[in-house]
Amino acid sequence: MKTENDKKWAENVLKKIVNKMMWVTPKTGDKIPYKTMDGTYDDRSDESIAWGGGDGINWWTNGFWGGILWQMYHQTKDDMFKNSAIRVEDKLDRCFEEFYGLHHDVGFMWMTSAVYDYKLTGNEVARKRALHAATILAGRFNLNGNFIRAWNENEQPEKNCTGWAIIDCMMNLSILYWASKETKDPRFAAIAKAHANTAQKVFIREDGSSNHIVEFDPNTGKVVKTYGGQGYENGSAWSRGQAWAVYGFTISYEHTKDMSYLETAEKVADYCCANIPESGLIPCDFCQPKEPVWEDSCGAVILASGLLQLAKHAQAKKAELYYEKALCILKAIVESRSDWTENSDAIVTNCTAAYHDKEHHFNMVYADYFFIEAIQKLQGNTIDLW
Repeated sequence: MKTENDKKWAENVLKKIVNKMMWVTPKTGDKIPYKTMDGTYDDRSDESIAWGGGDGINWWTNGFWGGILWQMYHQTKDDMFKNSAIRVEDKLDRCFEEFYGLHHDVGFMWMTSAVYDYKLTGNEVARKRALHAATILAGRFNLNGNFIRAWNENEQPEKNCTGWAIIDCMMNLSILYWASKETKDPRFAAIAKAHANTAQKVFIREDGSSNHIVEFDPNTGKVVKTYGGQGYENGSAWSRGQAWAVYGFTISYEHTKDMSYLETAEKVADYCCANIPESGLIPCDFCQPKEPVWEDSCGAVILASGLLQLAKHAQAKKAELYYEKALCILKAIVESRSDWTENSDAIVTNCTAAYHDKEHHFNMVYADYFFIEAIQKLQGNTIDLW
């Protein structure tokens, strides 16, 4: 498990992260980035690309830049980071005003921005924003199948996704657990647990791998079919989806102490650990063919952070395995998949959103978020956000 050398290594990495963020933050200004274009962050808050769907200001990763800024404020107490993070939250208020296009990922958007803010500063405005997001997420719950609906009609215009649910949503449950504790209202947590129970039954396979998308009949709750989604094919194992499952079920265990969630997290983690290459560089899909070799460093750092979280609860032998695999991944990222130069605003390289996309091996802002989070866990100075 964690040694003094690991802690010192993490501290040195964090110094490099802070040094980079000291110039990236003022350069980025009031943007809310998703990825880099020729090394410079784009802006998903640009009104010219905002519409009634999940793009623009409603883009699902739009909380992670604020989350990175709060991570930096937590480390440095430098008001530059705090003030920039608050401006992100202010801009995200437009999502509530427009309403149309908000989706199942409101947990990602406001956990990492507003809840992080509230936990660090006690900002009551941030608390209200997060409760608003939790209420929107709860409203997407389908009683017929006990699942939270993914996506909206105008985000998947060629498909009827009324009955769709995805493994990613296990992470969004955090804002529901948080809202129940804040309001002392059990309804939010009840919805989270109902969705988690459904996910256990229909997403996780016998070998510990996970489906990405499950379609239910929205009127009866019956499972219609599964989809490969962002992975290689139906029945394969999209690595970032496995990471969401490991982390998400660990979080549900932490909030409920339901041992079945811990067992599920370990089942998926064991599958991942058995398939992590010795290099620590994670493929986009654990079942993808040998060629082309698409990596997903984003899925890698999410898995590393999730394994570190799970290691806190697993029995000694498994805890050591999870910790060592997480450390292997993070060292691979630092040594060969990180950009510390001024040629790029982002740090983590070689991210892939989906196996069959045209674009591969680029930067995604939430990879940096989970990378920083995992390094802070190794260092021992982190906020228990999720």
